[in-house]
Amino acid sequence: MATYKNPTPTVDCIVELPGDRIVLIKRRNEPIGWALPGGFVDEGEPLHTACVREVREETGLEVDLTEQFFTYSDPSRDPRKHTISTVYIGWAEGEPVGTDDAAEAKAFTIDTLPKDLVFDHGTIVADYLAYKRTGKRRKI
Repeated sequence: MATYKNPTPTVDCIVELPGDRIVLIKRRNEPIGWALPGGFVDEGEPLHTACVREVREETGLEVDLTEQFFTYSDPSRDPRKHTISTVYIGWAEGEPVGTDDAAEAKAFTIDTLPKDLVFDHGTIVADYLAYKRTGKRRKI
């Protein structure tokens, strides 16, 4: 029988809060560092449902997804294994609280974002900021 090594689907969310802030979590597990809320898609779960669930589990926020932003698939984006992340943009109200596998959750203004985000989340945030500034999405 053949063995297939397929990439694992994940989701990440750029959660916008009032005051031009976005939510990041400080990961409890390796790799440790600041990241967008997100995680693995469960079997049988639609991507958008996984995204809402992951945001709730990691931040306590109920996010309303406004758009599917982009899909990131560089095989080196996650040091643990090859993942493909579908990234959503959404909005929420309230203050995030780190729960589940998030040691901490915090809202940052664009000027106060941590410099080194884990995975490829620095690239995702840079693409998001360019999109908000220009209205143009990342080129494939």
